[in-house]
Amino acid sequence: MDCKPLPFNGTEGAIGLLHWIEKIEAVFAVCECPPANWVKFATATLEGSALSWWKAQIQMFGLETANATAWEDFKDMIKDEYCHRDDIHKLENEYYELKMVGSEIETYTKLSNDYAALCPNMSRPMYRRIELYIKGLAPEIRSHVTSANHTTIQPIVRLAHKLTDQAVEEGRLPKRIGATVGTSSDSKRKWEGSQSKDVNPTQAPAQQRKTENNKGTQQQGGYRGSYPKCNKCNKHHNGACNKGQCQRCHKMGHDAKDCRSQFPIRQNQQQPQQQQQQGNNRACFKCGAEGHFKKDCPELNQNRNNHQGAGNNNQNNNAGNGARGRAFVIGAGEARNDPNVVAGKFLLDDRYVSVLFDSGADASYVSLRISKKLKRPLSLLSSPHIVELANGRNIEASHVVKGCKLELSGQTFSIDLFPVTLGSFDVVIGMDWLSKHRAEILCQEKAVRIPRRSGKPLIVQGGKSGEVSGIISFLKAQKCLRKGHTAILALVTNTQEKEKRIEDFPVVRDYPEVFPEELPGLPPHRQVEFQIELAPGAAPIARAPYRLAPAELKELSTQLQELLDKGFIRPSSSPWGAPVLFVKKKDGTFRMCIDYRELNKVTIKNRYPLPRIDDLFDQLQGSSYYSKIDLRSGYHQLRVRNEDISKTAFRTRYGHYEFLVMPFGMTNAPAVFMDLMNRVCKPYLDKFVIVFIDDILIYSKSQEEHEQHLRLILELLRNEQLYAKFSKCDFWLREVHFLGHVVNKDGIHVDPAKIDSIKNWPTPKTPTEVRQFLGLAGYYRRFIQGFSKIAQPLTTLTQKGVTYKWNEAQESAFQRLKDNLCSAPILSLPKGTDDFVVYCDASIHGLGCVLMQREKVIAYASRQLKTHERNYTTHDLELGAVIFALKIWRHYLYGTKCTIYTDHRSLEHIFKQKELNMRQRRWVELLNDYECAIKYHPGKANVVADALSRKDTVPKRVRALQLTIQSSLPTQIRKAQVEALKPENIRAESLRGSRQQLEQKEDGAYYVAGRIWVPLYGDLRELVMDEAHKSRYSVHPGADKMYHDLRTTYWWPGMKAHIAAYVGKCLTCARVKIEYQKPAGLLQQPEIPKWKWEQISMDFVTGLSRSQRGNDTIWVIVDRLTKSAHFLAIKETDKFSTLAEIYLRK
Repeated sequence: MDCKPLPFNGTEGAIGLLHWIEKIEAVFAVCECPPANWVKFATATLEGSALSWWKAQIQMFGLETANATAWEDFKDMIKDEYCHRDDIHKLENEYYELKMVGSEIETYTKLSNDYAALCPNMSRPMYRRIELYIKGLAPEIRSHVTSANHTTIQPIVRLAHKLTDQAVEEGRLPKRIGATVGTSSDSKRKWEGSQSKDVNPTQAPAQQRKTENNKGTQQQGGYRGSYPKCNKCNKHHNGACNKGQCQRCHKMGHDAKDCRSQFPIRQNQQQPQQQQQQGNNRACFKCGAEGHFKKDCPELNQNRNNHQGAGNNNQNNNAGNGARGRAFVIGAGEARNDPNVVAGKFLLDDRYVSVLFDSGADASYVSLRISKKLKRPLSLLSSPHIVELANGRNIEASHVVKGCKLELSGQTFSIDLFPVTLGSFDVVIGMDWLSKHRAEILCQEKAVRIPRRSGKPLIVQGGKSGEVSGIISFLKAQKCLRKGHTAILALVTNTQEKEKRIEDFPVVRDYPEVFPEELPGLPPHRQVEFQIELAPGAAPIARAPYRLAPAELKELSTQLQELLDKGFIRPSSSPWGAPVLFVKKKDGTFRMCIDYRELNKVTIKNRYPLPRIDDLFDQLQGSSYYSKIDLRSGYHQLRVRNEDISKTAFRTRYGHYEFLVMPFGMTNAPAVFMDLMNRVCKPYLDKFVIVFIDDILIYSKSQEEHEQHLRLILELLRNEQLYAKFSKCDFWLREVHFLGHVVNKDGIHVDPAKIDSIKNWPTPKTPTEVRQFLGLAGYYRRFIQGFSKIAQPLTTLTQKGVTYKWNEAQESAFQRLKDNLCSAPILSLPKGTDDFVVYCDASIHGLGCVLMQREKVIAYASRQLKTHERNYTTHDLELGAVIFALKIWRHYLYGTKCTIYTDHRSLEHIFKQKELNMRQRRWVELLNDYECAIKYHPGKANVVADALSRKDTVPKRVRALQLTIQSSLPTQIRKAQVEALKPENIRAESLRGSRQQLEQKEDGAYYVAGRIWVPLYGDLRELVMDEAHKSRYSVHPGADKMYHDLRTTYWWPGMKAHIAAYVGKCLTCARVKIEYQKPAGLLQQPEIPKWKWEQISMDFVTGLSRSQRGNDTIWVIVDRLTKSAHFLAIKETDKFSTLAEIYLRK
């Protein structure tokens, strides 16, 4: 196929450029040109000044860079050069003034479509295009079209055509030019369509308005021939003009291709005579026969009946009334190599077949060869299904194979297939199946995306070029073994967990409305509402909004809009106002948090009791089946009492808002929501349901009971309009993790994660490590039978003069002690919420703590110090161990009285210290939330926590391997240096005299005075400063310290100033760091002068345009008493002595 792209030489103006872009994009689509080559191929059609312009771009950016320009960027570049705003405005004005002339609706519609393509700013969105189209219609039909109130252009156009035909028949609009009385409306449109093809859309509005008849009629590009210009057709030709004349019958008003005369064109000399003999013999446009028009053509009516028969299941079984379809079939090899075709091998009824996903096929087809192997009955069609192939050949399918099982990426679908003769593909999946499943073909990725109710779409990956199947048959494998080939047995397992679907769970599948993707909106009024009771005398509190980073501001705007759309918040004028801040989630997204701490301080605490965890688990005795339900944003499913809505107000940069639903962060929120859930689930509590805030656990003794219990709870949630998050729910389990415990038919067990610190203790490598472990084990020796005998091989290694040698005896003793330490009664379940004791310790290796209750160990915990924590003082490390214990065991210690033992005596007085640093203030604020007493315990007695804190998290061998991991930053710097030294980039680096100091070393990088040069190219300077200031290992150093740290390794021009500016913009430093300078004191009002010009103020206005005398600055001198001023013209470069002379002189 010859695409013949249009050339562009730059003289055609804006209209010519837009036409060229439209045509060249159409050529790319037809030729299936890869987008990466669009600019290269498009610029090959440039001529004249356009080609000169492109050559200039190549000289500026280089050939490779210029050809690699994105297509959209290239269009912007060439439009900026050749698409002047005046031309665009002229085109838009013509579009706005476009009017329908007479009854020429086809011409008007075509011109409107052309202008819509040329003026996208005026035709988008769709309602603007509809308004412009209706505005230009004839007044006789305009009001009727406007009243139809359609939202798309197609029905508007169809209605306008229909109303125009009616107006012509009724005489309200003139007949079309060239139409006779007996001409059908179909032939009229045919004639109009042929005429509209000769109309230049950029000239037609002027011709139709008949106000600028000669405007824009010259041929674009200039005529260089010798023929005169015709005033009738505006073209250059010799002889009489034959515009509008048929070359077949020589009559006016139609073209030869639409002529009804049956004389061929080559009989030019006989046409007049034969026409007189034949008269006005007319032929049908469809079949060419005489005696009828196209609208009455039997062939047209037959096809029409066929189409209706297919849609209505016509019982006529002849071939002429069969349903018609289209199919596009190519070779399998072509499909793998074609980037725009998605095909591959998939299972059809447990048989691998080659499948093509074809959006050009109306239905789905299977080859005759495969249909015989499917072993499924063929259903006879009431009428044959006619398939029209791409080559124009028609084939018939009289049967259909129903209910075939097609497996795509582990998901099974049902599909009906028509058996037909296909090429190299076994199955062609057409639009019937694709539209049913709302599938989307991703040509660029050679994949098909199928949306699912669970939320995550199914991606079906097609086959790619070069893929070869590695599966061989059993007979071929047997033959290979007989020849002596080596065979390796492998067990293939799928480690990827199958995604949960509602349809996979019995009973649950009957209640999909309980598991929506998002909350449907404002919750209904419930028997419990969230109330905020204030302490007597409490006044409204409003805090200024926190400063947020640009990324946080963007996320704030998005989340505010989502909450507004759901109806959870509304604009507020409340005197209350809490600030907003953001916390990063594990997946990198932001969670919006509202700081209600000030409001919580003046709120009367709701003493509604939360259930005791041990009481909850007492109900689970004898159960075997479990289901866990987690409510979706549970707090947002409860309304706030009307009079308390104003107290939930929060302040942002984008306005003042208040919550209509219970927000997160309120002190009484858990208690109120617990009250709601207890009321809702009261009939079933302690029978087969336990509830803890928004977590629901359903337990049953048998499968039949569990089915009944699960149905009751889901029915209850549906009636109460409470919604759950399906991805966090589990159903029909035999073992479930709930509230930090593992529940199964054998009873309640401690979560294995709690004893990881003991289980994963590495094998000791030195006598010191053996002593640490024996110190931990010996503390609990009274709980381990025969402790001295078991530990004897380990004790021997700690004696002086004994060579350290680890063998099987030591390994057996070590493992046995670990097993005893992690088994009951060492780790037991807590009983009640009293008598909790925590032992904490910290060392240079890490933090360790033990939770005990009534001399029984509940859990161990330890962790290694983070990099910045190694710089903490001993006092802060010991306090950090206490905070670590409170955070990790919050569910045990919060709301109860507990005792914390530490071997650092000064922590006993932490609540009495007056001067605390910022870190200690934060930690003391957290300690105030707990009812805990900190007591001193000597380090020698606190052996358990001490051993845990000094335990290495990873073996030294693993740590040594970690040291070999290298950063990718040096590689990035070397690549950026190469790019920065190119001629087009070197000026931006501002190296000046330092360029001669660049020295390339063995690693390929450039250095200046032994320091690696970080170029401006690639934004690596920001990356280096981010790593040195904001990473988890850098603790936000000041400008001087950060500069001295970086200057030992890196260098770039103006490095110190850049670092100072960077640190000055850090919001974290501005909020957290303490100002060490003494305050300057309060501002003082200066004394009012008594005489004029006793006290003056002065300022300089610089940067002005230079006068004839060379002055470019105004010196402003103002008297403080009278406010009178002098304005003196000076030069910005004047010295102080010159200014003094001017001051004294003037």
